[in-house]
Amino acid sequence: MRLPSLATTGLLFASLAQGLKFELQAQPKGHSPRCIRNYVGAETLVVVSATVSGHRGDGQRVDIHIHDTLGNEYGRPKDVVGEQRMAFTSHVEAAFDVCISNTLDSGRHGSGLSRQIELDVDIGADARDWSAIQAAEKLKPVEIELKRIEEVVGEIVHQMEYLRAREQKLRDTNESTNERVKWFAVTVMFTLLGLGAWQVVYLRAYFRSKHLI
Repeated sequence: MRLPSLATTGLLFASLAQGLKFELQAQPKGHSPRCIRNYVGAETLVVVSATVSGHRGDGQRVDIHIHDTLGNEYGRPKDVVGEQRMAFTSHVEAAFDVCISNTLDSGRHGSGLSRQIELDVDIGADARDWSAIQAAEKLKPVEIELKRIEEVVGEIVHQMEYLRAREQKLRDTNESTNERVKWFAVTVMFTLLGLGAWQVVYLRAYFRSKHLI
């Protein structure tokens, strides 16, 4: 799936592939990297392929850092030029970031240097090498395609079950919150009624003690 710009990043389901092509300006050391975020389930195969233009010694260095939101690291290649392929299996169910930085070499100042980046993120069934599986298991093209479709359908079913469980959890949370708000409102109402009744009784007793009524 080709995305029009880097601003389109976000959470993706595990059976989708994400492709980006963009230009990354070289910045001084210490600048914030540009990150692409995806969602992945636990024990899911992920393949990140990056193609970086330019050559070493041109005054800039592209580094890649892959990590999830829980602190697990999956790769940190340095000074990437040409094609770089990184494969890993996720440890937990979480969002993960592919962060890319283009840093100017020491002694250089901003001079419009940049690198062209092509980034592809394949998750789940899309990340598997089906040609190698076909050759290893000696399967026909139709058989390997059916096997791939079966795995994709299995991932979709898993995603639907996950979404249903999340929806159930959110519904239970909403119902619990509504119940608490209802009883809080009832408590406040009776408290105000009791306070009003006490004020009436107190004022009547006070005015009687002063022989005003």
